[in-house]
Amino acid sequence: MRILGLDPGSRHTGFGCIEPQGSSCRVLTQGRISCPSGESLPERLARLAEDLDELVQRWDPAIAALEKPFHGVNPRSLIVLAQARGVLLATLAARSIPVEEYAPAEVKSAVTGNGRASKDQVSRMVRMLTGVDGDSLSEDAADALAVALCFAARRKWRGATKG
Repeated sequence: MRILGLDPGSRHTGFGCIEPQGSSCRVLTQGRISCPSGESLPERLARLAEDLDELVQRWDPAIAALEKPFHGVNPRSLIVLAQARGVLLATLAARSIPVEEYAPAEVKSAVTGNGRASKDQVSRMVRMLTGVDGDSLSEDAADALAVALCFAARRKWRGATKG
C-alpha cells in the first residue's frame, strides 16, 4: 500500500510517498511543491493542484495523509493555508484517494514518541526511520514523510488491536 504524506502550504507543500515493508518503510519519492512568490494566489493554487495531480498519477497512492492545521498561525496565514488544503483535498477527491488527517502532536508522537517534539527532532527521526539523506530532505518533505509514517504506524497499531 502506497501512502502519500502531505504537509500543506501555499508557497511550499511537502510531499513524501512511502510503501510499508514489514517493520520498515521504503521512500518512493519525497520533496516539495514550490510556487514562485511572484504568482498570484489563484496561480499558486492552480500550480499546486497540477503538481499534486502529476504526483498522484505517477506514484498511484492508495491513501493520503495530511497534517491538520496548527491553530497558532495568524488569521491571514490560516486562511491562505485553508485554501491550499482545499486544493489538496479536492485534487485527491477527484482521484478517489481517501484522506486521513492527523494533529501535529499525534504526528510527532507517532514518529518520535513525544507529542511536543521539535521540528529538528522530527526531522532526525524521519531520516533514521527512512534512511533518507539529510541533505536531500527539506523541512517540508520531512514533515510530509512524518505524516505518512504516522498513518503507517497507526494502521499497524489498529491492525494489531483488532480481534
